[in-house]
Amino acid sequence: MRLMVEFTTEPFELDTFPEHAAAARKAVDEAGLAVSVGPFGTGAEGEAEQVLAAVTKLLRETLDAGATRISVQVSVLDEEGGTP
Repeated sequence: MRLMVEFTTEPFELDTFPEHAAAARKAVDEAGLAVSVGPFGTGAEGEAEQVLAAVTKLLRETLDAGATRISVQVSVLDEEGGTP
C-alpha cells in the first residue's frame, strides 16, 4: 500500500527556515520518500512502512527541535498515485 503524508510545523518564521522545519524535511528525505514542497506544507509519498516510520521520526525530531504544533494528514493512494 502507498501512502501520502502532508505536514506543517509551527511556529511559522518568515525571516528564517526554522530548525523544526529542517528536521521535518530531513526525516522524510532520509526515509527515501518522494517529497514535494508547497506554499502551505510539505507532502511526501512512499510505501506504507516507509511513510509510517518517517512520520514517527518527524514527530519526535521536530518536537525536539522546537515545534509547538505539527499538523499531519495521511492518505492512502490508489494504484495511479491519487487518493481513492
